[in-house]
Amino acid sequence: MAQRILVADDDPHIREVICFALEKAGMTTDVAADGIAALRMAQQKAPDLLVLDIGMPEMDGLDVCRELRKTSNVPILFLSARDEEIDRILGLEMGGDDYVTKPFSPRELVARVNVILRRARPAAAEIGPDPKPLIHGLLTLDPARHSVNFSGHDLDLTSIEFAMIKSLLNKPAHVLSRDQIMGASHAVNIYVSDRTVDSHIRNIRAKFAAVGCTDAIETVHGVGFRLGRCGL
Repeated sequence: MAQRILVADDDPHIREVICFALEKAGMTTDVAADGIAALRMAQQKAPDLLVLDIGMPEMDGLDVCRELRKTSNVPILFLSARDEEIDRILGLEMGGDDYVTKPFSPRELVARVNVILRRARPAAAEIGPDPKPLIHGLLTLDPARHSVNFSGHDLDLTSIEFAMIKSLLNKPAHVLSRDQIMGASHAVNIYVSDRTVDSHIRNIRAKFAAVGCTDAIETVHGVGFRLGRCGL
């Protein structure tokens, strides 16, 4: 079944370019011209991913994301006409999965969408036996269910956050560099800044702290990150 993508942007030309590229890649698309319409359609149609412009009328993309994250963990790829770091950090800390600045290459946008969808797809959909859960202290990651649980509390992680935790759980005694962590959650040919990595890490820590885990990820200054004790 083709993946359904909701494209929300107030510029009809940009919507047309994005939809053409996504449909050429085998996906189906719905469109919204403002934030309120995007929120309504996301709630009604349950798309597999949102391409969400930050600067929309009625309700901007950040507000749409904030509202959606109250009830949904749908992957979100942000678009913005401004190449400002604050947009990137705000968007990712609110629960966005990735960020593209206008003007953009339609081919790169499709590549980023495919990466996010691949990370969001439950491992059970893959051929072969169900992979075993990864356990560290009170932390359990179940690849088959695409779920993360700490001490009985399920965590609502984005697809990239899930992939980052999984990469640390796969090597719990190792310190992983930013490049190694993001290599597990982005396409190899897509550049991701250190600030973006740090934004994801902050967001993950906040979600773990909310369920009582204050040492989910440890920083090793000048090197990278490693998995914390997580109740060990």
